Amino acid sequence: MRRYEKRLWIEGTEFIAGVDEVGRGPLAGPVVSAAVILPKDYCNKEIKDSKKLTPLQRERLFSDIIDNAITYAVGCVDAQVIDKINILRATFESMYRAIDKLKFLPDHILVDGFVIPRLPIPQTGIKKGDNLCFSIAAASIVAKVFRDRIMELYDIEFPIYRFSRNKGYGTKYHIETLLKVGPCKIHRKSFKPLKLITAKKKL
Repeated sequence: MRRYEKRLWIEGTEFIAGVDEVGRGPLAGPVVSAAVILPKDYCNKEIKDSKKLTPLQRERLFSDIIDNAITYAVGCVDAQVIDKINILRATFESMYRAIDKLKFLPDHILVDGFVIPRLPIPQTGIKKGDNLCFSIAAASIVAKVFRDRIMELYDIEFPIYRFSRNKGYGTKYHIETLLKVGPCKIHRKSFKPLKLITAKKKL
């Protein structure tokens, strides 16, 4: 999984950051991105796309990644901003925030999917990067664990929605609860399901 990094190291690139986001699709909560720079000699064969790991595996790997990272950071954009600027722009904004919070800027960025616009750092967008690139997979784990913890805190504040279970995604229970009681402050009211639910409640 390190062929992208190895190619850059051979070319003389020193510090490479993996960047990935979590939370584009949920009906509630923030979109979260992580940026991670790992040492060349760091190796953990369990690291892979966060979606292919159990919560316990993610937690264990999260601790190992942040303990060994040269530097890492997380950027969050909340539902209010998502509603204001749209989810695509909010996703890139969360990436900007994560990169900006690193202790130093990387020499190159490996990012899942498309390259990040208006970023004055060399970068490579890798389709399905969280499944193909070690640094991006590590970033996906950090972002996923961080976002899950945020949603677990929101579950304490808004227990009726069961955010600790659904993480803001549109499960059957979540949709049924929205139809009964409506959205809370962390729901993405610009998303189509929320608009339809709001319209139904007005009838």
